[in-house]
Parts: sequence; C-alpha cells; structure tokens
Amino acid sequence: MPRPIFFRQHRVGRDAKLFRMIKFRTMKVNHGGSTISVKGESRITPLGATIRKYKLDELPELWNILIGDMSFVGPRPDVPGYADQLKGADRLLLSIKPGLTGAASMVFSNEEELLANQVDPISFNDQILYPEKVRINNEYVKNQSFFLDLKIIIYTILGKRLKEDWAQSEVG
Repeated sequence: MPRPIFFRQHRVGRDAKLFRMIKFRTMKVNHGGSTISVKGESRITPLGATIRKYKLDELPELWNILIGDMSFVGPRPDVPGYADQLKGADRLLLSIKPGLTGAASMVFSNEEELLANQVDPISFNDQILYPEKVRINNEYVKNQSFFLDLKIIIYTILGKRLKEDWAQSEVG
C-alpha cells in the first residue's frame, strides 16, 4: 500500500472529549466513503482486508492507551457524528474511556460481514446496529468488572464472539 501507513481520525472519548485515534491504514487514500465499512468494498485494499481480518489495524491504538486517551477494554470510540446523537441515558457510555476492544465489539465481531449482507448497510447500521451497540456498551458500563474485562480480552485474543446474552451471565 502507498503511504501514509497510519490513519488518524478524531474520535469521541471520555466525557465526550475529542482525541485523535491512530490505526494502520487499510483503505485507499481520499476514498470519500462512509464512516462505516462493509466487507469486500473496493475502498479496502487487499492488504488492508487481511490486516482488518486479524484486527491488526487496531495495534497503533496502543499509543492512545499509553497517552491516556483509551483503555484496553471499553466501548469503542465513535466518530463525532454518531456520538453526537447520544441523548440522556445513552450517554452513559461516554462516562468511561473508550477501549481497544469492548463488549459490543465482541458481540458484533462479524460487523463488516453483517453489513455486507444488507441491502442498505448505512440504514441498517443507523437504525438497528448502532442502537444495539449503544445498549450493549451501556450494559457493559453498568456491569464493568475485572472479570468481565478479562473475559472480553480473552475472547478478543481467541477471536471468539461474545454471546448477546453476556450481561445476564455476568450479572446473574
């Protein structure tokens, strides 16, 4: 892939403060596409598809963890356009640092494939997927614990999906 090798983007962090998240670039430069990605779309480079498959594009976010913008586990940081839509109790997820991995990420670890199977991926994301991820992330914030974080980290390393009923098994 041609340079630059890093992709930097403003994301919304704890207390709705913006920070610059860094990732390995997996898409063509100046592609002009949506902020959601769908498996197999032409703006993703062949090498980028492999990097994304193994989540290696997320490794530079360790820098964001080191400087205090992110943590290892927490809700994935949203782009400003999505985070701005959060109202009332849905803003709970903004009370903690965003994470390199999180509950909603592990429930929807197949997100790009799920979106690829939709007639209108953006509408599906906006009307169904995003609200569900907000719900899951808020449940995570309410039930956050060392053992839940450990489970999410292990599932991330093993590439396993977290079942949608994770909250019931953790709480009760």
